[in-house]
Amino acid sequence: IGGWRQVPNPDVAKNHPKWYLNMGLTSEMVAKEYNISREAQDQFAVKSVEKALAAIDAGKFKEEIVPFTIKENLVVNDKLITKEKIFNTDEGPRRGTTLEALSKLRPAFSASGFSTAGNSSQMSDGAAFVLVVSEKILKEFNLTPIARLVDYQVAGVEPYKMGVGPIAAIPKVLKHAGMSLGQIDGIELNEAFASQSIAVIKELGLDESKVNVNGGAIALGHPLGATGTKLTVQLIHELKRTGGKYGLVTMCIG
Repeated sequence: IGGWRQVPNPDVAKNHPKWYLNMGLTSEMVAKEYNISREAQDQFAVKSVEKALAAIDAGKFKEEIVPFTIKENLVVNDKLITKEKIFNTDEGPRRGTTLEALSKLRPAFSASGFSTAGNSSQMSDGAAFVLVVSEKILKEFNLTPIARLVDYQVAGVEPYKMGVGPIAAIPKVLKHAGMSLGQIDGIELNEAFASQSIAVIKELGLDESKVNVNGGAIALGHPLGATGTKLTVQLIHELKRTGGKYGLVTMCIG
C-alpha cells in the first residue's frame, strides 16, 4: 500500500491476498481481539488532543519546529491578493474536541466498527530530520551530540493486526539492550489508531504517565515516511526538558 493508493506486489497479491487488508480494518480486528470498546477509543483520542493542545499552548514544540513562510493567493473584490503566512504551529489538534462530539461520528471503515475519523490518526503532511553519525565522525568534526541511539529491533506480527507490532518489538529491544521498562523515562507510541495504542499499553503494562505526554498522531498527525523521525525529535526534546535519560520510540507495525 503506497499511502492512500493501493499498489500491490503481484506475487504477494496472488499468493497471500489476506496480507492486503485496509489499515482501518486492521484496527477493527485489534479492537475485537483485545476487547477494546468504542468509548475507550474515543476517550483515548480526547486525551491525545488535550495533551497536544496543552503542549502547543505551553510552547513545548517551538524548539523543534522550523518556521517557514508560505504565500497564499486570494481573490478579493475581483482582485488577486497575495498574503504571506508564517507556518509554525501544528494544525491537527481541534480545540473543543469532546467525548460527546467524538461519540457521534460514524465508523470510518466498517459499518459495525469502532474506528472513526476522531479516534484514528490524521492524513497529515509533515517532515522531520535528524543527523545520525558514528563515533568517529563525531570526534573528527568535533560535534556535540544531543542523544545516543542505544539499540533498535524489528518484530513481526500477523498482518491482520499489524498495529500491535510494539507488543512484540518492545520486549525484544529491551532484552537486546539489557534494559527494563522501569529504566525508560519517556515513550512515544505511534497512535495510528486508538485501538492499537490501547492494546499495546494494556498488554505490556506501560506507564501511561510516560506515554505520548504531549499528544500523539491522533491529534498531531501521522505523516507517512516522517513519523519515526518526528517522534524521535519530540522525545529527545521532552527528555531534555524533564532531565530523563532513556526514551523509547515505537512504530505500530513493529
